[in-house]
Amino acid sequence: MKILLFGKNGQVGWELQRSLAPLGEVVALDFDSDGLCGDFTRPDELAETVRRVAPRVIVNAAAHTAVDKAESEPDLARRINARSPAALAGAAEELGAWLVHYSTDYVFDGSGDKPRAETDPTGPLSVYGRTKLEGEQAVARCAKHLVFRTSWVYAARGANFAKAVLRLAAERDTLRVVSDQIGAPTGADLLADVTAHAIRAVQDKPELAGLYHLAAAGETSWHAYARFVVERARRAGRPLRLAADRIEAIPTSAYPTPARRPLNSRLDTGKLRQAFGLCLPDWRAGARRTLDELLEQ
Repeated sequence: MKILLFGKNGQVGWELQRSLAPLGEVVALDFDSDGLCGDFTRPDELAETVRRVAPRVIVNAAAHTAVDKAESEPDLARRINARSPAALAGAAEELGAWLVHYSTDYVFDGSGDKPRAETDPTGPLSVYGRTKLEGEQAVARCAKHLVFRTSWVYAARGANFAKAVLRLAAERDTLRVVSDQIGAPTGADLLADVTAHAIRAVQDKPELAGLYHLAAAGETSWHAYARFVVERARRAGRPLRLAADRIEAIPTSAYPTPARRPLNSRLDTGKLRQAFGLCLPDWRAGARRTLDELLEQ
């Protein structure tokens, strides 16, 4: 099986190179790859790359993820998050290939306190959320598609919340963190492993095509997550100025940003678990392992 992977150097893309390797030949591209186009500002050339490679599966881990910056550059965000995935969908449909794509809890308005199902009404609050919704709708026009909505993605590689907390905890005696946004931190490795499992499954059961929510089990707030990081780092012997009980809980309204964030980022993963026979681990399991890796660096 030939697999064409876009966004190979991102957090999810990096893990996908590992998880997809046992499935077949992986052609992995990023925005600056030579020879073949992996630049999501050039949708027509992306489609031509798909035709040249002629893969059986396309996995798109590329996206414009700078949520606040997207507010000031909506055209660029739409080109990367919507128009280019649409081009991939068209080329995949021509070839009869599978197209795997990632979306976000930001397609919802964040109201209520119940986990959102795939069938619940959307209502994005930001340019990022709107363009990601347009992208997943475009991908769905390809008959053989898998779209995974996820939340609060992290990895040991690249920038992430835990790294930021550790840096600030070494510099400050106090820290203020939002406590009314609720979701599940989800490791890039979990996303990659579930993706590989799903790709294998749909080869025999193409009727499993569709939209799925994919996030770690359980829930937390950014404030509780920050306390978790500091407590574990201090137990591991990391010298930090900040104590966990000195992290102040604040509402989102006290930390204004250019883009509005959903307060409720809970995702109901029941459809995914039933369709693919999976048990998704609690968010703490992956967060502990990644944090331990960060602390060893």
